[in-house]
Amino acid sequence: MSNKGKYYLTTAIAYTSGKPHIGNVYEIVLADAIARFKRMEGYDVFFQTGTDEHGQKNELKAEAEGVTPKEFVDKVAAIIKEQFDLMNVSYDHFIRTTDDYHEKEVQKIFKYLYDKGDIYKGAYEGLYCTPCESFWTESQLIDGKCPDCGREVHPAKEEAYFFKMSKYAPRLIEYINQHPEFIQPVARKNEMMNNFLLPGLQDLCVSRTSFKWGIPVEFDPKHVVYVWLDALTNYITGIGYHCGGESTEQFGKLWPADLHLIGKDIIRFHTIYWPIFLMALDLPLPKQVFGHPWLLMNGGKMSKSKGNIIYADDLVNMFGVDAVRYFLLHEMPYDNDGNLTWELVCERTNSDLANVLGNLVNRTVSMSNKYFGGVVTGTGVTEAVDQDLKAVAAACRDKVAEKMASLRVADAITEIFALFKRCNKYIDETMPWALAKDEEKKPRLAQVLYNLVDCITLGASLLKAFMPETAEKILAQLNAQARDWEDLDKTGLYPSGGKVTDKPEILFARLDVDEVMEKVTAMEEAAAKAQLPAIEVEPQLEEKVDFDTFCKCDFRAVKVKACEAVKKSQKLLRFTLDDGTGVDRQILSGIHKWYEPEDLIGKTLVAIVNLPPRKMMGLESCGMLISAVHTERGEEALHLLMVDDSIPAGAKLC
Repeated sequence: MSNKGKYYLTTAIAYTSGKPHIGNVYEIVLADAIARFKRMEGYDVFFQTGTDEHGQKNELKAEAEGVTPKEFVDKVAAIIKEQFDLMNVSYDHFIRTTDDYHEKEVQKIFKYLYDKGDIYKGAYEGLYCTPCESFWTESQLIDGKCPDCGREVHPAKEEAYFFKMSKYAPRLIEYINQHPEFIQPVARKNEMMNNFLLPGLQDLCVSRTSFKWGIPVEFDPKHVVYVWLDALTNYITGIGYHCGGESTEQFGKLWPADLHLIGKDIIRFHTIYWPIFLMALDLPLPKQVFGHPWLLMNGGKMSKSKGNIIYADDLVNMFGVDAVRYFLLHEMPYDNDGNLTWELVCERTNSDLANVLGNLVNRTVSMSNKYFGGVVTGTGVTEAVDQDLKAVAAACRDKVAEKMASLRVADAITEIFALFKRCNKYIDETMPWALAKDEEKKPRLAQVLYNLVDCITLGASLLKAFMPETAEKILAQLNAQARDWEDLDKTGLYPSGGKVTDKPEILFARLDVDEVMEKVTAMEEAAAKAQLPAIEVEPQLEEKVDFDTFCKCDFRAVKVKACEAVKKSQKLLRFTLDDGTGVDRQILSGIHKWYEPEDLIGKTLVAIVNLPPRKMMGLESCGMLISAVHTERGEEALHLLMVDDSIPAGAKLC
């Protein structure tokens, strides 16, 4: 395979405030598809992702959990990495902003920019959003709240260091105008120019003193480096940049980045702040920044407060890794937000994966086994319909490459599935089952099945970038190797005489939407309970009871002689108790939800025996058994008060 040179791809680094939802994970899957495809084309790819770990939000969360900030981010970073690995992501480097080499380099960068005069000390006063760690002016707020996250802001003032953004703004405007490909899609570029750059940039706060969890400013330790100068520089520190010294060979090879893949909500930081930092460091700018759209849930942005979050592992447990990858990559538009619902994933799994792809592979392998013992032979008995199938297959590679070159990943997958659909149509056109009835047409039947296996092999080879596990399963069933890039525009390369598997595997089973939604409901209910406090107890009564009134209650040890469920009642148990008087006492108690009658016989319990009798289900209850109640994960829990069996029946509790 020819080497087309390097390709350095990054994602935004995930903030370690909690488990990432599927909208966050979408970005890493999108980046992975791009990276895998570039490798397939022959590029030497370096794919970096990681975690952004400093800041006030994490300091506060760690404090709430009673752990150090480092312990907190270690835990969350592991969860984030686990979610990425679950999705079969082929990153080359996972950077953490708490990595020693990164922290040391950020300190050097800060000092370099300070010495250069680009950073100066001042004071910041404004409206501060803690979750976003951003200051805002009154005019920037939307309905009085943070324009980024919609949360409350509060007045804040503190000493801070600032970066002179305005110094470099004209140069950045000129660069963007001369490099129209720099910010994509075009709508994002227009937004940055018209809303931020052209009206004039304010200087940017790059240090904080109101919290400690950050990289200390080496020459002024009461300050920590603010998030953007810390987080954004990961793209160069992670590949060996050394400020004021000799950077590594890897940095010289990889920088500038070919693509920063980020969410549209942070495009301002990557297309204004980051390029200006790079200009101040005398480094070239990345070739392209792509601000992808959001993945919405039921038409709304995912958030814990809305209760509409879905996690990657929940989807994978329901549908499998590649079905989720397919949905994320195929359903997200190029520049508009996509929508995710459980029903939509079911629909796509059934229509595209089970019907179009899975059924095609299963039918082809099954017919090859049924008619030729699994042996696939090219006989040369061709007809005109074959040429159309081969033309679609031969053109598929370049169509996919054209879409991927402009990062239209959904369109690229559509081209591959167009080939699979053409294969299905070819089966309907050639009707192998009809050919099999005529012995003289067996050579034609063999060629039809050969054409199918050959074209499916080509399609599966292209599919590896998007659904790697599924592609490997298809190739294994066809006993084929993934084709090199140079051969992906050619047909007729499957070795004649090859043998498909004799045990075809169902790639994607059809799903019953109602069954899936029942599981989803059960999962959501369990998740809701898990969010509740583990144990809740009733608040203590404020009304005081005088001692004499309390002493009138006669608490006695009682032994259970018999216990049975009360007929026609789901709650009541009927106790026959020895209370020490020589006469059996009957008490009814609504505790059948927690206890079976046979488990209580012989136990020593506690009862109030001087309550007036009352009728329950037509039976008389003389007293009340004492129990403890509380709420556990949203469910009421009850425990009968049981005492040492050596205590005799009738013993008074005092």
